[in-house]
Amino acid sequence: MGSHGLYWILGLLALASFVGIPVAFAFAFASAVGLYFSLGGLAPVLGLLQQTMLDGVREYNFVVLPLFTVMGLLIAHSGAAADLFGVVNRRLTGVPGRLAVATVGGNAVFAAVTGVGIASAAAFSQVAYPQMRRAGYAPSFATGCIAGSSVLGLLIPPSVFMIVWAILTEQSVGRLFAGGVLPGLLLASLYAAYCMLAASAWPRLAPPLPPAAAAEPRDAAALRSERIGWIGVALLIGVTLGGIWLGFVTPTEGSALGLLGALLLALAKGMPARSLAQSFVVAGKTTTPVLLLLLCATMYTKLLALEGVPDQVRALLEALGLGPAGTVLFMVATWFLLGCLIDSISIMLLTVPMFWPIAQALGIEPITFALVGILVIEAGVLTPPFGIGVFVVKAAVPDRSVRVNDIFAGAAPYWLLILATAAAVWFWPPLATWLPSRM
Repeated sequence: MGSHGLYWILGLLALASFVGIPVAFAFAFASAVGLYFSLGGLAPVLGLLQQTMLDGVREYNFVVLPLFTVMGLLIAHSGAAADLFGVVNRRLTGVPGRLAVATVGGNAVFAAVTGVGIASAAAFSQVAYPQMRRAGYAPSFATGCIAGSSVLGLLIPPSVFMIVWAILTEQSVGRLFAGGVLPGLLLASLYAAYCMLAASAWPRLAPPLPPAAAAEPRDAAALRSERIGWIGVALLIGVTLGGIWLGFVTPTEGSALGLLGALLLALAKGMPARSLAQSFVVAGKTTTPVLLLLLCATMYTKLLALEGVPDQVRALLEALGLGPAGTVLFMVATWFLLGCLIDSISIMLLTVPMFWPIAQALGIEPITFALVGILVIEAGVLTPPFGIGVFVVKAAVPDRSVRVNDIFAGAAPYWLLILATAAAVWFWPPLATWLPSRM
């Protein structure tokens, strides 16, 4: 097809995405056109498409996505998020910005059993926001904290971002999960520190609470239900992630165990049958587009490989004399700019097939590169004008007077801290590689 023809195809893909055509169809159409010219006919394209779809249906790792998604939704809808928030909140008496710190802590634990930031954002918008507003917290500070801490589920395993990255690069899901633990804990700690510092420096954002306001009075039945919730979540983390890290189960088997445990927890919490069924339906609606995207992106990856695009991009970057660090900085800038325009999964599918071979050729440590990329792409969940995490919070908070601009402003410190964590991983790789090296 030639490089000029390929650039037209990539331009067609970008144009189709920006004008609003669903990204999966844009991938499929642009890739099919490109492969038609590359392979010289329709029959080879149809044969490749058929083989790609069959391989995708048989891909064992794809099962992880719907299982972890259902697991997270069951826990969210069962009320376990409220249980986590209540437990953490009561143990933070005297801490500046206690309710915000409790939101971060609850989200960090919740992230370890969800992997889906949207579930966290929706759950804590209903649980934490009303309490923060009753305590006099500024709307932008409260909503920014909820949106910012919800993205911990995209870094702390079992992260959907990590699963997609592992599928695209053929890396170990379990090793990526282990690599995200320490950066995830670091990011959660930075979030909590920011909340305490902001509350101390600007009391109008988060007025101090008297010790007696640690939690609303709870009767014995409510306390028993709360105990079931947080103990159940702790057991799920231990069984699911502990089993994966210790090598007792594969990530796919761990996701199946986690789903079974989440179902038992939801039943123990008295979750109605209608809500159980709704969780499965929502999970299907959430994961089906992602799986379709992955299948269509496989065609796009084959086109890039066939036309030698990673080699062309690497040659261009080498001609600029950027070196490994400069090349990664170029990739980071690309990811960040795209994060302001399109959704995060689409960014991965567009760029990782090109950037991954370049990083390998430059000898960049795979898990370090993966964590830097995931963190920077994760920041796009909070950046304007797209910021899907911000819009989820806007839709979920019970206060209709909250403006999107207020949430974006409140979330800005959080995506800055995400970028700071990405820099920490790059300059100190053991932060990402220490745990995987012990698996």
